[in-house]
Amino acid sequence: MSTISKVLEFLLTPSAPLFVLAIVILFGAPVLLHHILSSSNTYTTAPTVLLLGPENAGKTSLLTLYERAGQAPAPPTRTSQVAQSVELNASTDSETRTSYRNVDDATGTHTKFLLVDTPGHGKLRNVAMGKLTRTEKLRAIVFMVDAAALGEQEILASTASYLYDVLLHLQKQATAKTKQAVSIPLLIAANKVDLFTALPGTLVKANLETELTRIRASKSKGLLDSGVGMDDIGSEEQDAWLGEFGSEKFTFKQMAEFDIDVQVTPGNVTGDGPGADKWWWWVAQQI
Repeated sequence: MSTISKVLEFLLTPSAPLFVLAIVILFGAPVLLHHILSSSNTYTTAPTVLLLGPENAGKTSLLTLYERAGQAPAPPTRTSQVAQSVELNASTDSETRTSYRNVDDATGTHTKFLLVDTPGHGKLRNVAMGKLTRTEKLRAIVFMVDAAALGEQEILASTASYLYDVLLHLQKQATAKTKQAVSIPLLIAANKVDLFTALPGTLVKANLETELTRIRASKSKGLLDSGVGMDDIGSEEQDAWLGEFGSEKFTFKQMAEFDIDVQVTPGNVTGDGPGADKWWWWVAQQI
């Protein structure tokens, strides 16, 4: 009897070893398949960078500039109604630190990532905050502000209020007593510095810190007026306090206490000026 005939006779004859073999295949195959798929690079999620900020700050224009690899002026854009994303290549090689300008550049080490633009209109910020909460592999946040409009108190207040919510969310996320606790760096991209009315980067930083201090004091007014000593305040109240607890003035440096790096960097998407290269280089370092 040939070997093939013996194998066929074994498979067709009911027996205890055959029954055990069938059980192993039935339950083992799905487990093995799941392991192969989960370990495959094909199914991994790309690192993500979120673009946040108020409307008309230039988020969509920046996304378009990077998507077009800087080869042509970014076309005019309209206020985004939904989140949109593009896949880009980042490089931290010194020779290609602005490699988004050359889509055919195959030199250096590149890492694919998703750049996600979010709506900035006040009524649509829940979309942005939802992205902030649910995005997998979130590596960094670029919060864009209009440096040419921050001299207006109304715009400054609205911008700082949005930034306050984002920073407090990141602070709570960094201090969460779970395995998911993580610190996300944030870049405040002061856009449109090429315009005559634009504030320099130092004033953008100072004005935002002053307004954030005012917002924090307003939100904590009941706490401050209660007469309760800072040492006697509960953990929930402390968690709702942005920055160094009990400090008189808020500064971005206080976020370092939670391992959150906050930088303010001026630039511009269109027009003459420093451009968007420094923002790109910062993003590349976070990927």
